[in-house]
Amino acid sequence: MIALTLSEISSIVAGKLVSAGVFDDTEVSGTVHTDSRLVAPGDIFFALPGDVTDGHLFAPAAISGGAALLITERELDVDVPQVVVSNGVAALAALATEVVARVRAAGNLSVVAITGSNGKTTTKNLLRAILSEHGPTVAPQGSFNNHVGAPISMLGIDMDTRYLIVEMGASGSGEIARLVAIAKPDIGVVLKVGLAHVGEFGGIDEVQKAKAEMVTSLPETAVAVLNADDFRVAAMAGMTAAHVRYFGLDESADVHAADIEATATGTSFSLIARGESSAVHLRILGEHHVLNALAAFSVADELGIDRASTIASLEAVARAERWRMEVLIPREGIIVINDAYNASPDSTVAALKTLAQIVGPGQRSVAVLGEMAELGEYADEEHDRVGRLAVRLNVQKLVVVGHRARHIHNAAGLEGSWDGESMLVDTPEEAYAVLRDELREGDVVLVKSSKSAGLRFLGDRLGGVAE
Repeated sequence: MIALTLSEISSIVAGKLVSAGVFDDTEVSGTVHTDSRLVAPGDIFFALPGDVTDGHLFAPAAISGGAALLITERELDVDVPQVVVSNGVAALAALATEVVARVRAAGNLSVVAITGSNGKTTTKNLLRAILSEHGPTVAPQGSFNNHVGAPISMLGIDMDTRYLIVEMGASGSGEIARLVAIAKPDIGVVLKVGLAHVGEFGGIDEVQKAKAEMVTSLPETAVAVLNADDFRVAAMAGMTAAHVRYFGLDESADVHAADIEATATGTSFSLIARGESSAVHLRILGEHHVLNALAAFSVADELGIDRASTIASLEAVARAERWRMEVLIPREGIIVINDAYNASPDSTVAALKTLAQIVGPGQRSVAVLGEMAELGEYADEEHDRVGRLAVRLNVQKLVVVGHRARHIHNAAGLEGSWDGESMLVDTPEEAYAVLRDELREGDVVLVKSSKSAGLRFLGDRLGGVAE
């Protein structure tokens, strides 16, 4: 974070400074954390109350780690400075707003924000690879994209930062709008409106409204980068004053792709923009990541990044993210695709299609599927749809894990003319016991579920990752 004095921070967050004998004009410039285990000397610890525990309980651990300042919602008896605020989350947002504004005013900062039901983290990682070659770049680690994680990511900038990439997720209306108000993006990207978290929103139309918050408040000087292939995203062009650029597979898009070929070694395609075609080979597995690459290219192109440099950076990215279409080879002749960090109907369909595309002659396709969480009233229908698709894609062995995913197994069993087999087990341990000795040379195994199902660790075990 940029250097700020204790009194400045207190003023920015509208709090009461309890200085513990430290001068008010003492500067603090450490990293901001809400997890006391990550605190290092000089850092700032936000003690936020939560649903499960209370961050104030971990203030002593943060102090032991070397915290220079605590932001608290009640005064604590500690020997380091603290700023007591009425609402810690609001204070975090206020601090991030001020820091981004100061860096923007003082330097050459460009802010890119990304949202969408699928693909945010992959697109963020691709864009970080591109932009970091051209200037100091800050982007969140993992999926720091909510009302706490996104501001913490923003607070990672300093006066030398050239590019700030912000990933913006939401589980309800108004959340993206609040993050946009903090970051004030120069470029806002909307990837897709899908059924991820639809149970929390209350319907697909509500998801669209929430994702549209990315672009509705952008000024004329900003750019909205929109997916031309998703009609709900494309419709957002009429909701923004910003200049619109489209990406997609449709040739009408400003940046589009052709001749897509997915294999076990990656995905090749022709990238077409500004009347010129370039060959691209992504090391990331899956045809669906082509759209993420097009979105990242669109942003880089808008920022004036050289085309050849952008493509070289895209091709250098080895994987989307840990547990996202991660290719593991436990022993010769077996491929495990561990894609079990997140799962929505759209991403599960895309993963199954990738499995079907990359299986060659003499190979066997195996899908290990768990629950797609947070679908609300759509849960049974969407799990049923996935089971039927697995059959139609001729997945040869299906292992369904957990009671909440049972409709995948049931639907597969109801499909006729399928020479594959499906089995339902209760736990990842049972699935491992079934597959451990059965996997053979030529098997390509997809492991896919929401994070809550725990299949990402099963994928690691099947893939030979050390426990």
